[in-house]
Amino acid sequence: MVSDSLEEAFLSQEPSKFGDNIVSHKYMGGGGCTSGNHPYMKMEQHHHDQESSSSLQGGKMIIQKKLGGIRAVPFVLVPEVFDRFATIGFHANMITYLTDVLNLPLVRASNTITMFDGTSSLTPLIGAMIADSFAGRFWTIILGTIFFELGLVIMTSSAILKSLHPPSCPTDVNCKEASAYQLGILYLSLILISLGLGGTRPCVVTYAADQLDMTKSGVESRKWNFFNWYYFSLGAARLTAITIVVYIQDNVGWGWGLGIPTIVMTLSLLIFLCGSPLYKSVKPAGSPLIRVVQVIVAAVRKREAVVPQDPRLLYQNKALDAVISLNGRLLHTDQFKWLDKAAVVKAGEVTESSPPNPWRLSTVHRVEELKCLFRLLPIWAAGILFVTANSHNNSFNVRQGKTMDRHLSSSFQIPAASMSFFSISTVMIGLVLYERVFVPCIRRFTGNPSGITYLQRMGIGLVLNILSSVVTSLVEVKRKSVAAQYNLLDDPKAIIPISVFWLAPVYFLHGITEVFMTVGQLEFLYDQSPESMRSIAMGLFWILNSVGHYLGTVLVSLVHDYTGKKTNWLPDRNLNRGKLDYYYWLVAVIQVVNLVYYLICSSYYTYKPVEEVKDEDGESDEDNGPHRI
Repeated sequence: MVSDSLEEAFLSQEPSKFGDNIVSHKYMGGGGCTSGNHPYMKMEQHHHDQESSSSLQGGKMIIQKKLGGIRAVPFVLVPEVFDRFATIGFHANMITYLTDVLNLPLVRASNTITMFDGTSSLTPLIGAMIADSFAGRFWTIILGTIFFELGLVIMTSSAILKSLHPPSCPTDVNCKEASAYQLGILYLSLILISLGLGGTRPCVVTYAADQLDMTKSGVESRKWNFFNWYYFSLGAARLTAITIVVYIQDNVGWGWGLGIPTIVMTLSLLIFLCGSPLYKSVKPAGSPLIRVVQVIVAAVRKREAVVPQDPRLLYQNKALDAVISLNGRLLHTDQFKWLDKAAVVKAGEVTESSPPNPWRLSTVHRVEELKCLFRLLPIWAAGILFVTANSHNNSFNVRQGKTMDRHLSSSFQIPAASMSFFSISTVMIGLVLYERVFVPCIRRFTGNPSGITYLQRMGIGLVLNILSSVVTSLVEVKRKSVAAQYNLLDDPKAIIPISVFWLAPVYFLHGITEVFMTVGQLEFLYDQSPESMRSIAMGLFWILNSVGHYLGTVLVSLVHDYTGKKTNWLPDRNLNRGKLDYYYWLVAVIQVVNLVYYLICSSYYTYKPVEEVKDEDGESDEDNGPHRI
């Protein structure tokens, strides 16, 4: 019976079918920071949404109303919270596992982590293409969760079985590093986890948003911001992981420390499956990348064509675009006008008997999809160096913290990795204050329902990140000066008599930067990407992280290789003899250059215009769900 009901739920996951009634307007994406005017379009038509369907099964009348809504969201977000708990549970203290359990040198261990971060941020683009092309987000999330679970099982086994890790080395001198076989087991688990994250990361947030009305009017009618609360829930998971799991890893053992995230990941999959009867899913509409290529090919083939002055003469086809524009078609824009050649109609290309060849003729909506991506990319690229600047923060901050006084009492000291408590709690508190205090106050001056635009929000985050690097450098100078005062510079295991809470301002700035930059990025990419490419947009978010982490690995490796042996900025074992403060000044300079680039790009950005689909009776989808009589 359970399998029958699940099968019925899975088969019921079809997109709502919209009619032709649309209210067209210029979608500002949260504000007026654009390079041009934003006149509202004044075209209205009538739309009739299919409210319900009925069928007779086994003598019972089945009434299937529209799925999704606010009641479906917890079944998507709770597994995501568990997923993030598991991810942070093994990742937050991984530098300690690699250096203290597998006995790897600091730079090699840190680069292993950033290479994993880069790979696990690369796979989401693959997962996004699979989801948007043929599998759908539902099944991509399930497959990704299974891979993630397998990776955690292998990693937990490597921590428990003595044959899978080298002997302990408490003196940190002449340590036996992990063998090639032991590292192979580690890399296998990290690869499986990366594949799993490739399925969940690009799909969960978009799948949760699919359950809600994310049109402009729907977003403005709610008193809460979905992305703020999404990130807040992830903060709660991270906070729990870095306090409970990290403490268990440092004080009980790595078997339980990795076993708990493994168990939680299993619960994540079960909860997600339990909510399947409620989910509203968008049916995959074919590969969006193929549509992009088709527009380019059609434009090249018609490179000699003359684009008409009136954009209404370009090719449009509501029926052809219906599956990829459920919330409204994109309106024509004047940017990248050479792409409009793909929508120029030539004799014989349009007939009543068959649709046009998409490799020769594209609709305006499909052309505008490609334009959206072109507009996004320069802003997206500014986030790469932001990630590069932060890619090694956790590793280096944890190593700093391990050399500092971490006692809260004579018998209790906090794990160095648990100092992330300050950044995560700052994110959680900051998101609430941002939505409840900052936005209402700023709205009075800007008139913007969101307070400030996505671009302004990200710009503030970039400025704060520069300040974070400067403060980190100053704290490192203070730490080393105290070590020199007590003649501890040559003892890598010494606990320097300086409180670990000197790092608290650093973690605070990390947190407040996330509130502005990271959440702003998520909102921007989701809102400004074409509707049918939102998984791809989330994939781009993780690709940004991937490239940033790879560049971070290159940056740290170059600094380590070319700053000498005696005065190396990033030494393998003894951080006290390094010049970590110089490294953070270098990072600050790189970020200043990135900020200038971002300001130039954002000054030329224009928000996408879209026709918004509305029900004739104004009824919200969020309260509707399946029901049997």
